[in-house]
Amino acid sequence: MLTAIDYLIVSALLFGISIVGIMINRKNIIVLLMCIELMLLAVNTNFIAFARFFDHTAGEIFVFFVMTVAAAEAAIGLAILVTLFRNRKTIDVTEINLLKG
Repeated sequence: MLTAIDYLIVSALLFGISIVGIMINRKNIIVLLMCIELMLLAVNTNFIAFARFFDHTAGEIFVFFVMTVAAAEAAIGLAILVTLFRNRKTIDVTEINLLKG
């Protein structure tokens, strides 16, 4: 039987991998979006683990809200990425300076 600590360790590993992915690769927007999604997956794993072991459904309900925000973030982020690629012909974060003042 898995304990809450096992789920928290898996969640911490997922969150750590996403942080390392953001720190190592700061140029590719697609990888940055995937790392953000991995962070949200780690948080959802925590919510589900706590909801299961404390026998509350609030964590499970909150996961649905996080998943909704993650889906909207992915859709809008990819739409912005496609638009930027059409205009600038690159997805390199350092070369996209449209919002510079």
